Amino acid sequence: MEPSRVQMITRDVLAVLVVAIFMFPIAWWALSSVKPYSAIFDRSGPVYTGFTPTPDNYRVTLLGVSRVDIGMEQGGEAAGVIKGGASSYDSRQSLLDSAIIAVGSTALTLLLATLAAYCLSRMQFSGQQSFLFWILSQRFMPPIAIVIPVVFMFRDLGLRDTYTGLILVHSLINLPLAVLLLKSFFDDVPREVDEAALIDGATRWQTFRRVVVPMVKGGIAATAVLCFIFSWTEFLLSLFLTTSIRTVPVKISTFVTSTATEWGYITALGTSAIIPSFIFILLVQRHLVRGLTLGSLKE
Repeated sequence: MEPSRVQMITRDVLAVLVVAIFMFPIAWWALSSVKPYSAIFDRSGPVYTGFTPTPDNYRVTLLGVSRVDIGMEQGGEAAGVIKGGASSYDSRQSLLDSAIIAVGSTALTLLLATLAAYCLSRMQFSGQQSFLFWILSQRFMPPIAIVIPVVFMFRDLGLRDTYTGLILVHSLINLPLAVLLLKSFFDDVPREVDEAALIDGATRWQTFRRVVVPMVKGGIAATAVLCFIFSWTEFLLSLFLTTSIRTVPVKISTFVTSTATEWGYITALGTSAIIPSFIFILLVQRHLVRGLTLGSLKE
């Protein structure tokens, strides 16, 4: 039965309202990033309009411009308000650190998870379901439960405060989910495909690399996006395992001090941190949509 015009309009209106509700915090975050200091801390109430947008928050966090220089340019009262430390808000290195760690952990996770998921999909063994549940249970464990032993282990292994250490621990966090997601995608590829390739003379490795993997590239792309976002936004372990290396979430936390909370710089860096995830999704959106729906239909 086809929906009536009223039902279709109602559905579209509700969809727009739901999207607007979810997008409002992001829009408010982005709006706050271009507000001057006086508009952010206006005691009369939230400021939506009536202010002159300024790129100063982005200049300080993304270009390393001194707050003192900005205060001199603005002059008057504003100079005294925002006058202070100059270099502590420069976040360019944090963006680079986060990119290195997120890309490295995503690549390592996909390498291990793809091999493990294919084996679990094609090879049957006793206690397989229990093993899969054990893998899933590793994702249930909150990072706060393991952070102390992980810190001591990484210290003894010389991995604390290194890119290698953070890449390994982020891969460890993402691996259970990646394995289970990729296994569902491999399960959707008929086993007859493998058998036909083996009969034609291909080895198991050739079958995996040249036949099966290209058929699930949508699922791999979807998994890569999720792993990248999880690594990019991870905070707790990055905070405890590093001191000189500061990822974006850790860097943002340093903008909250005992004397003030620099909401302008927080929103500017936070808005900038959203962009890589959006770019990643746009680049693989065709495979992402197919990958996220690949495991939804069963014969």
